[in-house]
Formats: sequence, structure tokens, C-alpha cells
Amino acid sequence: MIADLASIPMTDTGIPIHNGIVPILGLLFMHLVISIINMKSIKAREIICGKPTIVIYRGKIKEENLRKERITINELEERLRSASISTIGDVEYAILETSGQLTVIPKPNKRNTIPEDFNIEPEYEGIPYDLVIDGVIMNDNLKEIGRDQTWLKKEVRKIWHKSNSSINCNIRW
Repeated sequence: MIADLASIPMTDTGIPIHNGIVPILGLLFMHLVISIINMKSIKAREIICGKPTIVIYRGKIKEENLRKERITINELEERLRSASISTIGDVEYAILETSGQLTVIPKPNKRNTIPEDFNIEPEYEGIPYDLVIDGVIMNDNLKEIGRDQTWLKKEVRKIWHKSNSSINCNIRW
């Protein structure tokens, strides 16, 4: 909407610029007011944003909630498949969020296993940082991980020697 409002006075020189700026500022002000109201009042948040709806509760489909949200069983199955659930019977809870997405909680025996299930403590992995992009060293990322170009050169050489191939390595040192 903002782009449309801004484009009108920009494309038609006969329309003053304030005819685009005033509505844009009005929209921004309304957004700010609505955001503040959402943060301050739970009831207002329910009215403005809605509230999540449980469509499957303890493995049973809540048909009245599906009707209220105007969702068919076929649509529910489609959304479950997009969440990698092939059978409604595998679902303990399904919640239709205010964004329109479906949050699915599988039954305990259908959940994916995690290392904790086997009393395994995986090593900390951290977040990956790009150190070289398009042949350019990302010095800020090197600093973030507490390394320098000397360390990076050593690591690249290790990889180069391990691979023992003619990898095209265009790094600007």
C-alpha cells in the first residue's frame, strides 16, 4: 500500500507530493497505534489478530472448529501432509494459528527421535559463518569467531591438501 501511495505523486507531476506523504504517515501512525494496543490488551489482540483454534485435540478432530474456520477435512489433510504427517491418526494436536499456518504436534510414538532420547549429549555446533564469499574474505565474520586471515589460510591449505585435487580456489588474500 505504501508503494502505491508513494507512486501516485511520483508518476503524476500534477499531484502535490504531500498527497502521497500524508496517507503514508497516516498508515504508519495507525500501524503504530494498533501495535501498541496489541501489546497492551489481550482482549484487543484477540479482536484485531484473532486467536489460535485447536482443530485436532488429543487425536480427535474438532469438527465444530473446522466448520467455524471453514476448513474441510481434505484441506486439513493437505496441511498435515505439508507438515510431513501422512495420517490424521498420527496427530495428537493440530492448532490453526492466527497467521493461517497449522502447527502440528504428533502423538508421542510418532515423533522424531532426538539425541536426548538416547541419553546422548551432542557437541555444541554454534552458528555457521560465511568466511569467504565470491572469493572475498569476510573479515567481520572472522573477527566474530575470534580468528584471523592466518588461521583461515591454514584451514584452506588443510582442505586443499586433503582433497588432493585441482579445486578452483579464487580467494583474494
